Amino acid sequence: MAFAIRNLSVLAYANGFTLWHYKAGKDRLDDVAARNFFAEASGDVVTGDLVMVSAADGARILVMAPAQAGVVETASLA
Repeated sequence: MAFAIRNLSVLAYANGFTLWHYKAGKDRLDDVAARNFFAEASGDVVTGDLVMVSAADGARILVMAPAQAGVVETASLA
């Protein structure tokens, strides 16, 4: 499935940092963590924001890194 903006929610916001939750439905963690999965939200996320992802095969926390307008990189926290 593709990214659905309605499944992205703000959990907390402070001092320019946002903690998000994304409910991925049937999508798998590796698909959600792929480059540009969150491209549609590139205007909302900033570098360093965290996204808690609930997916079909588990959960993961991703660090957001919008590289440029419309491009979003992610990295998993170890």
